[in-house]
Amino acid sequence: MLHHYFILLMLLLIATTTLTTSLSQKQAELDAVTRFQQYLRINTAHPNPDYSAPVSYLNGLAKSIPNLRTRTLYLTPNKPLLLVTLYGSKPLLPSILLNSHMDSVPAEPAKWSHPPFSAVKTDYSAPVSYLNDLANSIPNLRTRTLYLTPNKPLLLVTLYGSKPLLPSILLNSHMDSVPAEPAKWSHPPFSAVKTEDGKIFARGAQDDKCIAIQYLEALRNIMEEDPFFKPVRTVHICYVPDEEIGGFDGMAKFVESDEFKEMNVGFFLDEGQASTNDKYRVFYADRSPWNLVIKAVGVPGHGSRMYDNSAMENLMKSVEVVSKFRENQFDLVKAGVLPNSEVISANPVYLKAGTPSGDGNFAMNMQPSEAEAGYDVRLPPTVDPDLLKKRIAEEWAPATRNMTYHIIEKGPLRDYLGRPLMTATNESNPWWAVLKNAIEVSGGELSKPEMLASTTDAKYLRQLGIPALGFSPMKNTPILLHDHNEYLKDTVVFGRNKGIRVHHQIIEFL
Repeated sequence: MLHHYFILLMLLLIATTTLTTSLSQKQAELDAVTRFQQYLRINTAHPNPDYSAPVSYLNGLAKSIPNLRTRTLYLTPNKPLLLVTLYGSKPLLPSILLNSHMDSVPAEPAKWSHPPFSAVKTDYSAPVSYLNDLANSIPNLRTRTLYLTPNKPLLLVTLYGSKPLLPSILLNSHMDSVPAEPAKWSHPPFSAVKTEDGKIFARGAQDDKCIAIQYLEALRNIMEEDPFFKPVRTVHICYVPDEEIGGFDGMAKFVESDEFKEMNVGFFLDEGQASTNDKYRVFYADRSPWNLVIKAVGVPGHGSRMYDNSAMENLMKSVEVVSKFRENQFDLVKAGVLPNSEVISANPVYLKAGTPSGDGNFAMNMQPSEAEAGYDVRLPPTVDPDLLKKRIAEEWAPATRNMTYHIIEKGPLRDYLGRPLMTATNESNPWWAVLKNAIEVSGGELSKPEMLASTTDAKYLRQLGIPALGFSPMKNTPILLHDHNEYLKDTVVFGRNKGIRVHHQIIEFL
């Protein structure tokens, strides 16, 4: 009889321990969801984001994780860049850099049902403050706030490795997000409402505040499992401003700073995109954006007269030529020959012409002397930019038709050795093998590596010759970045073998 009581007691103890562990894990996931929602509620939309809030928040979050070190760089006044570092045991090895931008694109108040930032100053101070506090809540993390641009802080979170001379790892997340139109959302875009089915609605849920929190929560989990954990390499996390508007006051200035050079970054991990199937997506290159303006001039005159080579006639000829080129590129996509990210896109974004009449309209009996069109052009790194410029000069805007053009290149096209900005995803890149293995060990599977149709801060690292990949662990998820009702399910981010667990494995393996 005593033996039976002993067995019963042991079973009760095991059940109690299992229940306690399960409840503890559930509470940890709920806490992580809450921290994710708190970061999402920090509004960092342009044109005047104050980066101090996200930097402060991320810095605090990093400091709450053991062994992380943070630094905030001010490479541009009021535009801080946050670095979070976990030093490795072999500091001489190349480090890993994970990236996330903190800023978001501006809003058009006339299209909103309420003032988009009513009674609230849109700035980076809130996300910086929140992230700083969150980092500080994690043991061993160190934080720094850099002001490389005034009012645009950059938060650095660092976990020192056991071999600090090895190249470090840099994980990146931007704090800004594109604007939202509240009237077109089912929930306020910065409320981070969580519905009964686990969907968290917020601008930035996918782009890219999810990875910002996952980095820190992964480190928190690691420290809770092993309070004495120390990576071989130092791990940094940086939370940057202005990615959505080119990153010129964020990552572009950071990579030129002394603070960045001291980090000895060997590998950089930045944002990716959601996958609609059961495989994660990874990106090894971005398309480079060009802003192209084509302008035509001609003799002005009465609307009743016929002219050769009028401004409008010349412009429309060019519009037809560009449209035909676009059609040919699009046919390659439709036929399945190339994905959208590997062709040149030339999308018209505005047309401007006409003689103002003074009442807000145009004179209908006047032929204008000038006309212009604007295009958003995206070039994959496999394209020779000089050949495209030659095409523009000879076919799209030839001087023989009184045409001129202007190109604004929104970022680098080649690295410091003149090579295309692409990171190898084969055995020639040891970082790729480690990343792939870490994802597989965590229970995930990668789809074929892709070029990203848009652009990220990773281009600035690739320009320096640093291996950089884009990866956001969101599978079985609709792609909703920059869309109305952007959301991410809690189970995608915090469930077993999901986002946090994947980053947990990546940090340990790298």
